[in-house]
Amino acid sequence: MNKGISAENLSKTFGSTVAAENISFSVEKGEIFGFLGPNGAGKTTTVRMLTGLLRPDSGRAFIDGIDITKDPIGAKMKMGVIPETSNIYADLTAKQNLILAGSFYGIGRHELKDRAERMLKRIGLYEHRNIEVREFSKGMKQKVSVASAMLNDSSVLFLDEPAAGLDVLSRRLIRDMVTEAKDSGITVFLTSHDIQEASVICERVAVINRGRIAAVDTPENLKRIFEETRSVEVSFSKIVEKSSLEVLRNTEKVKKLGDKMRIYTADPDRLVKELASFAERKKLVFKSLHILGTSLEDAFIKLTESGVDYEN
Repeated sequence: MNKGISAENLSKTFGSTVAAENISFSVEKGEIFGFLGPNGAGKTTTVRMLTGLLRPDSGRAFIDGIDITKDPIGAKMKMGVIPETSNIYADLTAKQNLILAGSFYGIGRHELKDRAERMLKRIGLYEHRNIEVREFSKGMKQKVSVASAMLNDSSVLFLDEPAAGLDVLSRRLIRDMVTEAKDSGITVFLTSHDIQEASVICERVAVINRGRIAAVDTPENLKRIFEETRSVEVSFSKIVEKSSLEVLRNTEKVKKLGDKMRIYTADPDRLVKELASFAERKKLVFKSLHILGTSLEDAFIKLTESGVDYEN
């Protein structure tokens, strides 16, 4: 088996609630793979089965070729994990947290110290290495979590919302670190609610809804599947009521976004012509007008709201 991660018909129920049903997908070695879904869709249950925290009712999961049910220790030695809730210790310093995390993997004392200091420099926390984490901001704590997960020579990284709580520069740093991990051959499994972030960094994404995989494909292919959700974003010189645009022909839905209106349509060309006539009748001047393709967010919403099953 030449996969970084492989899930084969994983299922889990809690009483009468089906949390995951026949979850199947595979992640290539050295791939950044996104795992997206609304709250309660089954993301956490699936990740816990993949990382050995939860035993599936049926099905199998492999980490770098190791069956996690049959050899959980061997599989866990292959992975670094940022869990759903923080696994760092507030009463330890940043450096102590990294050393503790690395000790679980049997890294030698001197090597571990060197790795911890290199990682602290990499994430911009070296000057704060001897400060207890309880004094850190949420973003700084998240950096320590990311560093702890990446300290070991893991072949697979599970990252749950790694950029949560970070400022723009820190988010870019985490993104660069994830990309570097991928370039070195590490498989990255990224769960996220930030659909736009996933579309930038991930080579493929899986969308889970109601405990089942609704789609597995590249972000761009998912966008093309739902090309009918194209839109026109427009801004006028004066405030225009949303209701006055909703009655235009070729309009499916209207959203107000700041000083702009986004109008969803199956025919952008006809809608633009309608908007030109509307502006002339109302004596309005266009401040901006853009025809937009489908975003991954549009595809995500359509998949999860409709319950459509799609297989690439």
